Amino acid sequence: MTGRPMRAPLLAGGLMLLSMPALAATDAVEDAARWDLLRDMYFKDRPVEEAGDRMRIDAPARAHDAALVPVRVEVDPSLRLKSLSLLVDKNPVPLAATFRYGPASAGSSIETRLRVNEYTNLRAVGETQDGRLLMTRAFVKAAGGCSAPALKDPQEAMARLGRIKVKLPETVGAGVPADAQLLISHPNASGLQFDQVSRTYIPAHYIQSIIIRIGGQTVLEADTDISISEDPNLRFSFVPVKGGSLEVSAKDTKGATFSRTVPLAAGGG
Repeated sequence: MTGRPMRAPLLAGGLMLLSMPALAATDAVEDAARWDLLRDMYFKDRPVEEAGDRMRIDAPARAHDAALVPVRVEVDPSLRLKSLSLLVDKNPVPLAATFRYGPASAGSSIETRLRVNEYTNLRAVGETQDGRLLMTRAFVKAAGGCSAPALKDPQEAMARLGRIKVKLPETVGAGVPADAQLLISHPNASGLQFDQVSRTYIPAHYIQSIIIRIGGQTVLEADTDISISEDPNLRFSFVPVKGGSLEVSAKDTKGATFSRTVPLAAGGG
C-alpha cells in the first residue's frame, strides 16, 4: 500500500486548521461591528468601559435548552448600580431587559432566563451612580430559542396566566439583606413561534414591565422584551423593613396587570 491515499485527508485537515484563524478573525470583526451598532442604538454613543472583575456573566457555554438559558450577572457588592441592561447580540430584539434599582435594593446582581436565537455574545451593561457605563460579556452557543415552541399546553398556560409566586428565605430580618425569587406564569410569546395546528405564527404576547416594592419603597423596576423566556423567573436582593410586605406588579403587552403582595413573615409561596 502506498502513502498517497493518506495525503488528501491530511491536506484537507491542514487547510481547515489554516482557515480557522481567518474565520475567527472574521467573526471577531462582525461581532465588533454588531456591538458598535447596538451601543449606538441603546446607549447613544456614550462611552462604555470594560467592567473587569467588577461584573461578570455566569451562563452556560453551550445551552441545554436555547429557550431557557439561565443567566446570572454577578456585580461586585461595592458597586452600586443605577441600572443594568441585559443584551443578546444576535437576537431579533437584542435588548432583553433593563433593570433599574431602587433604594430598597440590596445589591445589583440579578438572575433570569433568556431565549438565545443563535451563537452569540451576551452582554450586561451597568450604569453607575455617577453615570459611567461598564460592560461585561459571555459567549453562548445556542440556536432557535426565540422560535422554539412553548413547553406548556396553550390552554393550561392561559388558565395560569399572571399567577405570581415569590420565594423568600425561611427567616427574614428587618434591615438584613435577603434574596428572593420571583416567578410569573406567562407564555411570553415571542411572535416568532409557529402554531402547528393553525399553521400561523402565534402573536407576540409577553410581560413588558415588572415593579417590585417593599414597604412602599422601590426594590426593582424592569422593562422586559421577547428575549425573556416563557414563565419569567427573576432572582434579586432586597432590604426588608419591619412589618413590610413584598409587593409585585407586572404588566403585559395586552394591557393586563398582575399583582401579588407577600407579607415577609409568610415566607413567600
